[in-house]
Amino acid sequence: MNDEPKPVIPFRDSGLRWYWIALLVVVFDQATKFWIVNAIPEGGSVYVLPVFNIIHTYNPGAAWSMFADFGGAQRWFLSALAIAVSGFLVYWLRDTVLAAQRLLAFGLTLILGGAIGNVIDRLRLGHVVDFLEVHWDEARFPAFNVADSAITVGAACVILIMVRDGLRERRMKREAASAGK
Repeated sequence: MNDEPKPVIPFRDSGLRWYWIALLVVVFDQATKFWIVNAIPEGGSVYVLPVFNIIHTYNPGAAWSMFADFGGAQRWFLSALAIAVSGFLVYWLRDTVLAAQRLLAFGLTLILGGAIGNVIDRLRLGHVVDFLEVHWDEARFPAFNVADSAITVGAACVILIMVRDGLRERRMKREAASAGK
């Protein structure tokens, strides 16, 4: 068992250096939500493209309105979960070597900014403001916002890194096995 402390990565070399991305996500998310609330009446819709509208709606739950009918308890549960995940992401970013893992740091900061953007809404309003609506004919995808978009893109980056690393590890094992024969 190794009792040596793990070396601390200096701020300038860690993923923490990219906090500004999370801050941009939070600012852009909150600014767009403020604009929607003040420019479009609740339940209103503005046509943008044949498959895209800007709407004004609220989501008291999580993605696709999961937990929306939990009588208000979801507000505190989802807020606590987002805060805990944000803390974990800050820890992960601290241990991420920026030079070697830029895509991972980018993805984590997008997720962090999105989580904070939505938790601000939940704590301040009791729900999340959603306004981006994609549809095809009468079929509608659940409305979302900038924070949700950042979380989705960030998660895709993290998944891409995991798949890439898994494929690399599998290839290295295959090469090692064939070299040993």
